[in-house]
Amino acid sequence: MRTNFSGFQSFALILIVIIFGDKLYSQPVKAEVISVKRIFDNGEHNAFSDMIRYKGYIYLTFRSCPDGHMVHPTSSIIILRSKDAKEWRQVNRFNVKYRDTRDPKLLIFNNKLFVYTGTWYYGDPKIKRDKFTINEHLGYAVWTEDGTDWHEPVMLEGTYGHYIWRAASYNGKAYICARRRHNFLEILPQGENNSSIMESAMLESDDGLIWKKRALFQQRWGDETAFLFEKDGSVLAVARRGRGNAELCRSKKPWTDWQRTDLGEYIGGPLLVKWGKRYLVGGRKKTKAGYKTALSWLIDDKLHTFAILPSGGDNSYPGFIELSPQRALISYYSSHEKYKNGKVMTAIYLAEIKISGE
Repeated sequence: MRTNFSGFQSFALILIVIIFGDKLYSQPVKAEVISVKRIFDNGEHNAFSDMIRYKGYIYLTFRSCPDGHMVHPTSSIIILRSKDAKEWRQVNRFNVKYRDTRDPKLLIFNNKLFVYTGTWYYGDPKIKRDKFTINEHLGYAVWTEDGTDWHEPVMLEGTYGHYIWRAASYNGKAYICARRRHNFLEILPQGENNSSIMESAMLESDDGLIWKKRALFQQRWGDETAFLFEKDGSVLAVARRGRGNAELCRSKKPWTDWQRTDLGEYIGGPLLVKWGKRYLVGGRKKTKAGYKTALSWLIDDKLHTFAILPSGGDNSYPGFIELSPQRALISYYSSHEKYKNGKVMTAIYLAEIKISGE
């Protein structure tokens, strides 16, 4: 199950902006990927990872499905935990009847660890279905206080017709990205397509279970959005826009007015975290060798890629854990390996990265 890519290293000169008085200076800093390990493969399609630290353990979650990437009611969400990121134990696996579960995301809120999942409605699994609508999408959650006993999946009120994604908390409230069709349209207006009429909403909750609209990240071409809150309540977000260039979105409370900046490249399954004073962005990047999972620094509204992780085919959706100011772990999934019989393997990987130039 475990493959150690010993000796794999990726070095880059990355730009760090440092403030001295009222002047800006830059200096090169060396970063490296010191290891990459395959940590989970059960022969199924394993994808869409996320990771968090909670009460002394590292939790890793992802979707697993024997029937592949697409919409299947046979899919389920797996949750692993570990003390040292070396030995992992499964603490939960759940599904939702008649629904495809995917894109699990982790959130610590109200002294609980939540796992959120967006679900497509499939219906009776005995009847093959090949057309699905986001207007039937529905969010679900499981949660735990001690990491061992988990509540059964609960439907999230206010999420019907919304495809929920990454979550965050600020000032006693939970927030989640949820994309939806404008006005929940069933028939496309002339000149529009399924992607162009999508909105990215930020939903708000007092308890992590009942949600209402708070703001809009994107009014058109809404998609997967990773966001974080600064101490003053302002929001910074990296928003996918289909196969086009991703956007950087900014807003200050009450989050009614947004600034949007073209990031100049496609990002699939984006990650945005603040590591010390740096902003780290991860996700699927288009390269000459195909789509790869990449890590970049976000500096002055521009991306500076410093690592391309071993990846290919169906890949991305990274999670992040800070180990120290210089070391961190990145979870992701990829399909770049094959079994002995030639079948493509879609597995979960864990990379360790280190800033070594300071």
